[in-house]
Amino acid sequence: MKTVKTFAFSMLTFALIACGGDKKTDSIPTASTTETTTATAAAPADANAYDPNRGLGKHENVDVSKFDPALAASGKKVAEVKCTSCHKPTEEKLVGPGWKGVTQRKTPEWIMNFITNPDPMIDVDPELQKQLELCLVRMPNQGLNDTEAREILEYMREIDGAK
Repeated sequence: MKTVKTFAFSMLTFALIACGGDKKTDSIPTASTTETTTATAAAPADANAYDPNRGLGKHENVDVSKFDPALAASGKKVAEVKCTSCHKPTEEKLVGPGWKGVTQRKTPEWIMNFITNPDPMIDVDPELQKQLELCLVRMPNQGLNDTEAREILEYMREIDGAK
C-alpha cells in the first residue's frame, strides 16, 4: 500500500511539473506576474488606457491587406510547437478557446498584442477575464517574437478563409 501511495504521489508531482512548462510560476495571477510586462510592451496595464480594439502593446498598425501563404505555413509550424497543446484550429475549446473566427472578432493589432503580451491584457480586458473563468487557465506568455506572432496571425487568417 505504501508503494502505491508513493507511486501516486510521484505521478502527481510529475504531472504538475510537466504541465508547468519552463515558466516557474503558477497559472494563478500573483503580484509578481501581474506587475511584469514583457520588454516588447511599452503600454501600461491600466484599465483606463486599454483600447479594446488594439489591446495593450506596441502593435498599432498591422497590415493584413494581402494574404501570405508562406507566412501562414510558418505560423502553422510555430503554432504546432507553442499553441496547439491548448488551442484547436476549430471552434472547439481544448484548454483555451478554438481559433476559428478569431480574426473576424478581433483586430490584427489586438491579436498581435495578446500573443506577445498576454498578462497585462488579461488583467484589464473584461472579455479575457470572462474567458479565464471558463478556461480556468491563464494563457502563458510563450515568449514569441514579433515575426512569430505575425506568422501565427497569418495562420489564424488562413483558418478563417483568407486567400
